[in-house]
Amino acid sequence: MTNNMDPIGKRLWAIAGGNIPLETNGIEPAFTSRDTISILNVNDRDARLKLSVYFENEEPIEPYHIVVKAERVCRIWFNDLIDPLPLNLNKPFSCVIRSDIPVVVQFSRMDTSSASTAITGTIAFDAD
Repeated sequence: MTNNMDPIGKRLWAIAGGNIPLETNGIEPAFTSRDTISILNVNDRDARLKLSVYFENEEPIEPYHIVVKAERVCRIWFNDLIDPLPLNLNKPFSCVIRSDIPVVVQFSRMDTSSASTAITGTIAFDAD
């Protein structure tokens, strides 16, 4: 860990309100509607994450494997998750993120489905 700091982050995170907007207005990829997580790893070793995605009337999709390099940040578009399965657009979902070491997770959405672009962001729920 950088500068002998106390651990920053948690190992278990939850996002309750995912939903990748179907429509996009504007130039892609810059204005592609999307849900995103940003993951901060200030540790001196790589973080290995497993994402589980949950739906209202379907079985979860899991695991999506993500590696965040030591002392780095990684941004993941839910739109780009394809293994084990891609997510359907415009379908509400929730996500649980498990990491082998403490990380910080921020969730954001860019909705360009109308002429007015909306961007929102929040820290994910720290479930540790």
